[in-house]
Amino acid sequence: MVSLPHVKSHIAKKIRKLFNKYFRIAFLCTCIGGPTGYVSCEINETQIEESVKNYDIIVIGSGGGTKLVRPVAKKGYKVAIIEKEKLGGTCLNRGCIPSKMLIHTADVAMAIKEASKFQLEVGSPEVRFEELVTRVCKKIDEESESIRPVYEADKNITLYNGHAKFTSNTTVEVNGEVLSSDKIVIATGADVAVPDLKGLSDVPYMTYRDALRNTTKPKKLLVIGGGYIATELGYFFGALGVETHFFVRSQLLRREDSEIREEFDKAFSSQFHVHKKITLKEVSHKDGVFTLSYEDENKTLRKIEADALLVAIGVTPNTKELGLENTDVVLDEKGNVKVDPKMQTDARGIYAVGDCVGHFLFRHSVNFEGEYLERLLFQNQEGPIKYRPMPHAVFTHPQVAGVGVTEDVLKKENIPYVKGFCRYSDSAMGMALLPEYGFVKLLFHKETKKLLGAHIIGEEASVMIHMLIAFMNMEASLEDLLNMIYIHPALPEVVRNAARDAEKQYS
Repeated sequence: MVSLPHVKSHIAKKIRKLFNKYFRIAFLCTCIGGPTGYVSCEINETQIEESVKNYDIIVIGSGGGTKLVRPVAKKGYKVAIIEKEKLGGTCLNRGCIPSKMLIHTADVAMAIKEASKFQLEVGSPEVRFEELVTRVCKKIDEESESIRPVYEADKNITLYNGHAKFTSNTTVEVNGEVLSSDKIVIATGADVAVPDLKGLSDVPYMTYRDALRNTTKPKKLLVIGGGYIATELGYFFGALGVETHFFVRSQLLRREDSEIREEFDKAFSSQFHVHKKITLKEVSHKDGVFTLSYEDENKTLRKIEADALLVAIGVTPNTKELGLENTDVVLDEKGNVKVDPKMQTDARGIYAVGDCVGHFLFRHSVNFEGEYLERLLFQNQEGPIKYRPMPHAVFTHPQVAGVGVTEDVLKKENIPYVKGFCRYSDSAMGMALLPEYGFVKLLFHKETKKLLGAHIIGEEASVMIHMLIAFMNMEASLEDLLNMIYIHPALPEVVRNAARDAEKQYS
């Protein structure tokens, strides 16, 4: 029999929770002085559970969390990595990489379709859809499976395949085993967000998880959503001959700079069916046919049928069922893990990175956070995380890319600025590419001439943006862009021309 001293009731509750993690115990509690008084607890220890396994760090999630696995293990520390799904996380298995492998095929198909404007007659491409998806999935699975032997060969890394659940601020249970560390990193990412739509739970709709492994080419596809995921996957299907309809509550790519958004809407709507400012009512499924009911922007009730439905309204943080109620970790109203400038949660020693935090939803951003955290925890780096200008790209047709602030933000915050603008068509390479859409937009501080933001829509936008990412990282000014020698007649001359356009406004 073990007796605890008299302690305040809320402390006794925590002590009970702590003991329950390590022992199967029987409690005898006597309250003295009412709810604000004291509790006397006697613990009858009946059986000690299996010993706790201690590690220098526990990482939950094998996506962005990998930045804290091998680099830390190489320094001689003991690392536990927990993953309930395939190794590699969202990016490798059901996100960035498989989607871009599929979208590249769509880009090739689109180039063939547009070949006639270059006086090339090649006919409409026919895709071996099942073979395409099977090839991509096979390669992705091989990449994922190649991670395991690397971890297993490292004596400092222990891999646990299973669902992690916190039992305290320093312990995690997985597959019935209890792991302990004074450093635990939550890198659980995000998962599919589902709208509140009548009938949706009763129909076999696809999410991005399903779409990337779907080997049957639909004839007609309905896409609910207008963000990155919806437009990229919808473009993939549409470019390969699927009649594709997008249903958007407000606007396509609504977080982009307004001029980019308007240009994209014109280009995208000319290729696919885009239904904007709609209100979804109900969906049903019978005999292989989906029926979607919705109100258009004129409040007219309409119905449309198709043989496939993709729901892609975004993602939600993977923070449920982690047992965070057993810790001091705090979530915000959206379910994101709240962290301080050092990526630490309200629980000392528990950190979080990536999509589950919600600062940015990119693999390159979680990589940056993971690398910072590795330096903070194992290289004695001091100071809060300092984010570099965070770029992004949307791999559609046309491509969209950006870094820094938008013109909308500058206007809202009353920051004085100068805009430089150049269309792809107003360049030497534009004479060769014959672009119908596309431009570069640069935003400079009116007084310092410092580059504040850059936004591109058009061919190779995801590549073109990198020179501007570099400039922003160096805190470059307008003169820096103008003093650079550009290859003639390469496409980046569009950037130079936009800078020259800004220069005119200073003279």
